[in-house]
Parts: sequence; C-alpha cells; structure tokens
Amino acid sequence: MDPAFESLLVRASEKPKALSVPELARLMSAADAEERRALHAAAYAVKTRHVGRRVSVRGLVESGNACAKDCLYCGLRRSNARVERYALSADEIVAVAEAAKARGYASLVIQSGEIESEAHTRFVEGVLKRVAPLDMGVTLSLGEQTDETFRRWKDAGASRYLLRIETSDPAFYAKLHPSGHDWRRRVACLQTLKRLGYQLGTGVMCALPGQTPEMLARDVAFFGDVDADMLGMGPYVPHPDAPLGPAAEAPDNAVRLRMGLNLIAVARLHLHDVNVAAATSLQALAPDGRERGLLAGANVLMPNLTPVRWRAGYQLYPGKPNLDESAEEATAALERSVAAIGETILWNARGDSPHFSGIATSVAPRSSFVV
Repeated sequence: MDPAFESLLVRASEKPKALSVPELARLMSAADAEERRALHAAAYAVKTRHVGRRVSVRGLVESGNACAKDCLYCGLRRSNARVERYALSADEIVAVAEAAKARGYASLVIQSGEIESEAHTRFVEGVLKRVAPLDMGVTLSLGEQTDETFRRWKDAGASRYLLRIETSDPAFYAKLHPSGHDWRRRVACLQTLKRLGYQLGTGVMCALPGQTPEMLARDVAFFGDVDADMLGMGPYVPHPDAPLGPAAEAPDNAVRLRMGLNLIAVARLHLHDVNVAAATSLQALAPDGRERGLLAGANVLMPNLTPVRWRAGYQLYPGKPNLDESAEEATAALERSVAAIGETILWNARGDSPHFSGIATSVAPRSSFVV
C-alpha cells in the first residue's frame, strides 16, 4: 500500500478534521482492494472508539409519498404520474410508533415527500404530540419548511431532523433539480434547524453522473462546516421514471457500492463522533450492503416499519429491498445480520449523536457556514 495513503489514514484517525479537501479526495478515490480494506478498517476503528461495536436503530415509517418537489433523480417526483400516491392517517402512524416501542425501538423516523402547507404542519404537529408519551427520539425527514414550522415541530416533540443537501456544489445541485429548487434555501434550513436545537442530519448521494471524488470530499467538509450531528448518505440508483435515470451514464452497481462504502468511511474519519446511517440503497446493490456499511464506519440502521401494503408506493429508486417484509420479520433479520458481523443492537436506547451530546447547549451555536 502507498505509504502516503497510509499516512493519511493515521492522521485522520488521530483527530477530526485533520485532512484537507484534496487529501479527503485521495481517500475517497480508493479503488484498490488493499486500500479500501485499510480505509474501511481505519474508519471502523474510529467508530468503535466513539460508540463501540454497537448499532443504534430507528424504526422508519414512510408516512406519505406526495411531494411538491420535482427532483430529476427521484421516483416520487411531482411529475411522475405512474406513482400511486398515498398518505398514512395519524392513527396509522401512531400505531406504528406504539408497535415499535413495544419491540424495543426507542427511536422513530417519520419520512415523507416534501409538502409545505399549514394543514400538513398541523397534521405532523398532532402526530408528534400523540407520540410524545412514548418517550422516543423522533427524527423528521420532511424536507424544506419555514422557520416557524420547524419551531412548532420541535416544540411538539421532534428531536432530530434529516435534510439531505444531496450535493454541496450549487452548480451541480442545479443540474439535479429543475428551476424552483433553491440550494441556498436548503442550506438556510440546515442553519435554522441547528439554531433551534435539533440534532442536525444531512447527507448526499454519491455515484452520480458527472460527480468526482473532489466533489464528494467537499461534501464531507461541508458536513463539518454546518456542524452536522448525523449523516444519511447513499449511492445513486437510477429510477426509470426519473429524467436522470434511464439516460444517465452512471457507474455500475459495483462502483456505486464501492463509492457508497468509501463515503461512509471518509465521513467517519473526518468527523469521528457523528451518527452515520448505513443506507437501504446499499442493500439494494448487495445483499450484505448494510452490514458492509457498518464495517466501513456506520453505526445506525433504519429498518422499515411502514405497513407492508404501502411499501411499494415509496420507491425513491428501483429494487428497494424488503417491500414485503413485515416489521417482525425486519426486526428478526436485522438482529441476525448484525450479530453475524460481531455487532450488538442497542435496543431500548435512543442512540443520540455523541457529537450532539458533547456540544449541546440551551441554544445550539449557529454554524459558521454562510449561505
């Protein structure tokens, strides 16, 4: 192995934010099997130092697939007339939360397409108030909202918010989204969420056509600039009903998987104590994709607890796994797969971000990143 590459791993392992963007790009571009093994092992060692060989779980409920956005890569985009839209009722979401709590989940993720309206804000607010007595950590992944909506949802009981930036490059963002999608507003939402005291989650896609290791390295640096507490990242999987899908000259599945695992490892080595999820898209590319994500530095899994009859309606990309797997089956499969790689699931524990726990104040500091 290149001694210079090995030196980068040593420096990155010793302290967070130790490498420059070009150095992060060098790690990100690791394609040689020996280099990748060393990269993932170093990231795993850093993860183990901060959270142990333990996996935090979040029960995922996909509450609806209506979306006001028209992102060029997404199967749920507003213009896709082939999607059968659905929306869970408040009773259905609360029932999923109650069942999850009974199975040992102490954290819940409520995810949907992006909708901005007073009716939607009130709906989510009401759900959060009903879930609050369960004493679960609740992550929302509901897209861009007004400052007031974010505040209301925080007051109603949400503790985390995941808003993926998808790319930190404004020009590249414009290539992935039609007019009316504003990169600057998305960054401003991240800053608002941080200011309001949420555990801040963000992330990007990798293996996009036209994307380079240098761009992904800048993305990782961006995570540090916005003071992210948790990351949700995954490889781009083309969707046949999205403009970026069938015509895109995208890498093959093996390259997508490699880039997804490298991105997890590089982010872990750069930021050390954040929560990093092993995305479901990794499992779409390889049966053991999520386990490989854990061994590359991730420490969070989000098994899908959405009622089975609605699963097929929430396909951001084709080939999404476990569409017909019940919540009980998902939980059992999760335990088996995690145990097989020598990790332990933290049942009945929220698994809050160590980074957030270490810096939290009554009012979280505003990021130094300026829109």
